Order: sequence, then C-alpha cells, then structure tokens
Amino acid sequence: MYIVKEENERMLLLPAKELQLSKGVGLKILNLLSKKPSYPKEVAKRLNLHEQKVYYHFRQLEKKGFVKVVGREEKGAAFAKVYALEKPAFFMRFAEYETSERIPRESAFLEPFIVNGTLDAKIVIGSQEPHGPERARSRDAGYAVELGMFLGTFLTGVDKTMVRQDVDMHEHDMKDNLIVIGGPVTNRVSRMLNAKMPINFDRKKNVYSSISERTYYLDETGIIVKMKNPFDERKHILIFAGKRHMGTRAAILAAIRHLKEAEKGNSKNNKIHAKVVEGLDEDGDGIIDGVQFME
Repeated sequence: MYIVKEENERMLLLPAKELQLSKGVGLKILNLLSKKPSYPKEVAKRLNLHEQKVYYHFRQLEKKGFVKVVGREEKGAAFAKVYALEKPAFFMRFAEYETSERIPRESAFLEPFIVNGTLDAKIVIGSQEPHGPERARSRDAGYAVELGMFLGTFLTGVDKTMVRQDVDMHEHDMKDNLIVIGGPVTNRVSRMLNAKMPINFDRKKNVYSSISERTYYLDETGIIVKMKNPFDERKHILIFAGKRHMGTRAAILAAIRHLKEAEKGNSKNNKIHAKVVEGLDEDGDGIIDGVQFME
C-alpha cells in the first residue's frame, strides 16, 4: 500500500502499511468511531474504562485532528458531544516523500476510459497501409506508443490487447469506449465521428471550432475532444487528432505534459470538453516538442 501525493505536477509516494487499530486507548476509540459516531460516555461503557480517562483521550484526539464533533445528544439535564472520525483512514509517516511515476494515478478526464487502474477502452490507430478515399498511410503509430506509455502510469496492469487498427473496427466495436488517434484522412473512425464533434475538420481538412466559430489552418494544429459515443451514449470517445501528423503529435503532447489544462473545458464554453492546440518546434530541429492551447 502507498500514500500518494501530487505536488507541482509530480507524483510523490511513500510506501505505507495500514495502521491496525488494536492497541492503546486512543486507537480503540478510533476503532469504535470508525463503525459509527458516538459520545465519550457511551465509548467508556463499551471499553469498560473510567469516563475521565476516556474524556482525556477524546480531547487529545480532537486536538490532533483525528476526531471532530458532529452533533450533540440530550442526556438527562445536559448535552453530550457526539464525535466522528475526521478522516476515514490514518497512517503514521516516519520518512519524507519520494518522487515516482510508478503508482497509478487518477484523472476525471480519463474516466470512464480508465477506472480503478483498469483500461476499459479500445485504442484505435490508423492503418499504415494505403486506405480510405485518399489512400493515405497513417504516421501516428509512434505517437500512439507515447500515449500508451502515458496511460500506463494510470494502470495497475493490462490483461488483454486493446489496440485496434481502424480498418479492423467492426460495427459492434464502435459501441465501446474508444480512444481514437489521428484525423479523418488517416483514421476511418475519426472520419465517421468528424461531423458529430464540436471541433472537427472541414472539407479542406482545416480545424474548425463550432464553439468559437474559428478556423485553424496550420499543419501543426491538433484537437483533443472528449464526448459521448454517438453509437452508444452509455460510452465515451476521446480523440487526439491533427490536420496532419504533427497536429496529432501536438494533441498527444498536450495531454501528456499538461493534463490539468487539457482536462479543462473549452475556454469559450467550459462545459464542452474540446480543446485546440498548436504544436511548437521550440529547439528548431523540425520536431514538435512544445504546445500552446488556442481554446
């Protein structure tokens, strides 16, 4: 078991063992309160201890932030404070946090594609063979590997093959959770979804946002769209696509490096999870290595 803390876009972890509530009056009180809130006199009776001793421990536990008052019950001519646990679990730390990416993380943006460390989605990449109306070959496979490595930091393991080429997708496959990589020229699944997306590709394959009513013309433009699956609205689709392969790389790079920004809604309408990004060649080597969010 580990305690995991996220700080400044880093994952900090500390190996830990669950504290067994079995010894000491304070631990016995916490154990009883973990079952239901109670007041000191009742706890003293259940533990067969003197009331003053139990009251002392309650004051210490409250002072240290382990218990809190959640109500009062009338007992005769007086009112008794009812206590409950401040948190559902406690750990004792004797060392500093260490930096690591080995522990699966959580992200609301990646739900329901990843839940409790399990991948529940098909990852769809374009075929590298000539296909589609334009007989295009996908160059996005390498970027899919990068995305897969990133998604792996959220997983506890993979028990089945989840990657499909677009040409191998059948009608029933379209009704699953899908993570689609590549634009409509190189990925037939993207082409099927294009018209249903709030940010999509126009006839000239430029990126068009129906949210801002703006068109983006650069080859380095990419989109990240999360939406319900139009083939089964109980499922969802996450799309990383670009006008060209550089745009797809930019979209994936944006998610990998700036997940918190990527998971925000569109800057023009934050209820719609659709972003436009532009890839940047920051070191001048001809490869996209940075991104900026356009909306």
